[in-house]
Amino acid sequence: MKTWRTILVGQVGLAAVLLTADTAGAEQTGESPRIENAKVENRTVTGTLAETFRGIIGQAEKPEWVGYGVPEIAGERSVCCGNYTDGDGMGCGTCRLEKEGSGLGGTTRSNSNGTMKLEGARELFVLFRLEGKQVVRIRTASADCTLDAGGLPFVWLTGVKPAESVALLEGYVRGANFEEHGDHKIGHGALTAIALQADAAADRAFESFVDPQQPEGLRRQAAFWLGAARGKSGYGLLQKMAKSDPSSHVRAHVAFALSVSHEPEALTEMIRMAREDESSHVRGQALFWLAQKAGQKAVSTITGAIENDPDTDVKKKAVFALSQLPKDEGVPKLIEVAKTNRNREVRKQAMFWLGQSNDPRALEFFQQILTQ
Repeated sequence: MKTWRTILVGQVGLAAVLLTADTAGAEQTGESPRIENAKVENRTVTGTLAETFRGIIGQAEKPEWVGYGVPEIAGERSVCCGNYTDGDGMGCGTCRLEKEGSGLGGTTRSNSNGTMKLEGARELFVLFRLEGKQVVRIRTASADCTLDAGGLPFVWLTGVKPAESVALLEGYVRGANFEEHGDHKIGHGALTAIALQADAAADRAFESFVDPQQPEGLRRQAAFWLGAARGKSGYGLLQKMAKSDPSSHVRAHVAFALSVSHEPEALTEMIRMAREDESSHVRGQALFWLAQKAGQKAVSTITGAIENDPDTDVKKKAVFALSQLPKDEGVPKLIEVAKTNRNREVRKQAMFWLGQSNDPRALEFFQQILTQ
């Protein structure tokens, strides 16, 4: 059974879990939601989704929920009301839509029948909270979730075309200020919902989100989802961003996004960034995330940066990256750097991280130095 894996995404300020993903087909699965504690009205889309949605919003003076299902991008995951789990075999449980105590919470998870779920649900529920004739919240949940609407009315839409769902959500992404952090922001919810949809329209939307003319905040957030959820097409856009995005801050986030990608080519691109990016900040970030992925290729790139990078700060970040490797890989390399590197600051950095390692080999090394 896999375990929960949570990562804090640097300056993005977004807690997320690694997703295994690839693009799936766009046929709807026809899942019906399990909705509790709500007066439910089923309504079929007439005309376009945007037209139907505008009609509902225009009458939504008091709080209510509106939702629909679209095909979810393939991968072992459960999207539990904003909690993303990487194929741990557990069911989603109940998503309490009105619970505000936790930005990522509001979910009670259970596995009452004792069976292991081998693959996440293949339909994604996109959920809008309306109040005062406007959308105030956007959430997502997998079809294996039970939705608790907290006593509010709930309109469930059928006949939704996936491409029209992406188009509707795009409007909320483009109207958002992504420099503002927080999981309750409408733009963040809309971007997440697009990222988890299987339709090719989602790939086209993300291509537009990472255009250099878009705000940096949006490009950074979009980069994360390209790595975490969009599979091969996402990797292609990340590779392009790594080479051509004009902002070093965005490229640094691209390095992280590549580290959460399951595409095998992502490691090669991270190594290229660590060696070649013009920004020392980006090179340092690429080295850091390489260390998290570890592997022999990462070790050689990190040690190469210690020896060859012209910037001392990058060398010091590379030493820190060594400290993040599994101890059997990192500690011997740190000892070697502390013994032989010609840069005094680099040697001091290696000594510092050896001191933090609590490794017997580090203690033995210090004893040798002190008794000479």
